[in-house]
Amino acid sequence: MLSDFRVGHYTDLENITGCTVALAPPQGAVGGVDVRGSAPGTRETELLGTGRLIERVHAVVLSGGSAFGLDTATGVAQFLEEHAIGYDVGIARIPIVSAAVLFDLAIGSPQVRPNAANGYAACAAARNDFVAEGSVGAGTGASVGKLWDMERATKGGIGYSARVLQNGITVAALMAVNALGDVIQPSTGEIIGGTRHADGSWADSGALLFSDNRARDFLMQNTTIGVVLTDAALSVEQANHLASMAHDGIARATRPSHTLFDGDALFVMASGTRGQGDMTILGHAAAECVANAIVRGVQMAASLGGVKRFDER
Repeated sequence: MLSDFRVGHYTDLENITGCTVALAPPQGAVGGVDVRGSAPGTRETELLGTGRLIERVHAVVLSGGSAFGLDTATGVAQFLEEHAIGYDVGIARIPIVSAAVLFDLAIGSPQVRPNAANGYAACAAARNDFVAEGSVGAGTGASVGKLWDMERATKGGIGYSARVLQNGITVAALMAVNALGDVIQPSTGEIIGGTRHADGSWADSGALLFSDNRARDFLMQNTTIGVVLTDAALSVEQANHLASMAHDGIARATRPSHTLFDGDALFVMASGTRGQGDMTILGHAAAECVANAIVRGVQMAASLGGVKRFDER
């Protein structure tokens, strides 16, 4: 676990939804973002672009609940304000909280979505020595391979992967995996989670898009979101470029990716405690971590709401 940051989850197994928060150090972290999917639900992405007044972000929230789940960021901001963390404007400290949501309303109760109190609870549970994975937090109601119906889909979830580079800099990725298409093992091209035939074998979502007119019923119920965490020292321009490079990991591990019906978004938070690193190496590491975290998000998930885990037929 990258100790500069704390990660916490709120998990509602009864209604099969939840949220996840990544908390920066008290002074914040240099932020960046890249949104590639065409159906995003986000908060405070424009603020992370280049040429903005604010350069640091204090938390990133990943949430279920579709657009309703953006309410979780309010609870995170409340938690940070109570701990005197935020951008100092003289009369108050304003926490900078970015967020992205995924669609999980087709599992569990569509009337129950993560809210501000749940975001606050995720902060209270955050720790810097362990990241729970699988059907927790924003991954509780996640699923992949939804080109037919939910009974033919595979359970997705939260995945985490980290890599320590030769100069001691760590790059990590925290992903909530809820893709329209299949999740692929990048090293082999093997499908490890996705759309299933009636006998439980993989149908290959990429091929289905070309051959099966039924493969449109569940197109709106997707999105893979995440945050890349590093202790490297980055400028805002570099943080945004790192987010762009990290998206290669989504393309390597999901097929198809960045579709019209996914809201794929990646944030970056850089604490700067380890000094500067080579951007080519950092970007490659970030993409590798994102891909590995996506695979882990599926492999660590449990069957929920009638959606089976990857190895259950």
